[in-house]
Amino acid sequence: MSAPVRLLTFSSLYPNAAQPTHGVFVENRLRHLLASGAARSTVLAPVPWFPSTAPRFGAWAAFARAPRAETRHGIAVHHPRFAVIPRVGMSVAPWLLYRAALPAARRLLADGVAFDAIDAHYVYPDGVAAVWLGAALGRPVVITARGTDVNLIPRYAVPRRLIQGAIAQAAGLVAVSAALAEVLVGLGAPAEKVTVLRNGVDLALFRPPQDRAAARAALGLAGPTLISVGHLIERKGHDLVIAALASLPDWSLLIVGEGPERAKLEALAAHPGLAGRVRLLGGRPHGELPALYGAADVLVLASSREGWANVLLESMACGTPVVASDIWGNPEVVQRPEAGRIVPRAAAAIAAGVADLAAAAPARAATRAYAEEFSWDATTEGQLALFRRVIAAHALPAAANRGPA
Repeated sequence: MSAPVRLLTFSSLYPNAAQPTHGVFVENRLRHLLASGAARSTVLAPVPWFPSTAPRFGAWAAFARAPRAETRHGIAVHHPRFAVIPRVGMSVAPWLLYRAALPAARRLLADGVAFDAIDAHYVYPDGVAAVWLGAALGRPVVITARGTDVNLIPRYAVPRRLIQGAIAQAAGLVAVSAALAEVLVGLGAPAEKVTVLRNGVDLALFRPPQDRAAARAALGLAGPTLISVGHLIERKGHDLVIAALASLPDWSLLIVGEGPERAKLEALAAHPGLAGRVRLLGGRPHGELPALYGAADVLVLASSREGWANVLLESMACGTPVVASDIWGNPEVVQRPEAGRIVPRAAAAIAAGVADLAAAAPARAATRAYAEEFSWDATTEGQLALFRRVIAAHALPAAANRGPA
């Protein structure tokens, strides 16, 4: 049996005690990788520096409350602080991340924490900082692209140049969808350097409720119900789902998430004909989502951008089909009628998709069975193969330079 792959997982998108759902998709993939027993990892997850934990500062105060180090699900996680500079922050963010991460990584090595490769998530700024970190420490770097980091940020000149540099320096690149892989190639990545490893779904956590009627009763649901899950920001399209209700008079809507658009969404939900049909439930812990998905009849994802939308598989694993906007990645998740429908990103199209799905509603067991095809097993095997290949290739030049014994 080969020795375990030893990694340093590096990402500013990683949960902490003060923000338990922040970047949970990175943690979930790592947890399944480590559960294989074929890999080990220590996490370096930098957190923006902020001087006050006072609640009035909102998300910034949450950063301040994050511990310097913690153990999550048996994984050691370190949170060094990095500076955030308003206005010019986007251009200098990789350098600030690198300056915070380098001494922290060196301390880990000095303390006997060995790693053979750096597992970086999110190309910008994290991936850029990671390749500089790898160069300083003599370790190969694999970067995972997840969405906005390659389909939006490269529109800015300085980040684009830095992203292209990171792509060139990385030993390997991972895209969570085939659509994102094409974007990486368009940014200059050789196709053979890019591996598509989709996100999976935790089938043990996300499963149909044992008593769906009780789950619905607990939420006070009496009729057909939509659910929309995600941060309350413009690109998630919660407003479009609310607007779709005008053409779905018998339906109600649950919105799960928190963010700056809350007041706007509350105002839309108060419009004539919608009062009492829309409920904003706020942010909910990850463990509460299965009951919410399972109680609903259809999940709607109206995003304008996604890399690989985890909520789609989570909902389907709970037996609830989906209606999703026709953007990159979503057609790779919703491929058959029992999964749901792909529709144009407009309120009328969402309403039509919901009506069509309701008219030919799949058996909830069939929707669950479809989701079961997306376990984490294939992704874990793909990661292990990639990391082993990268580590072996990095070791070869060093062995050649030593010459014969």
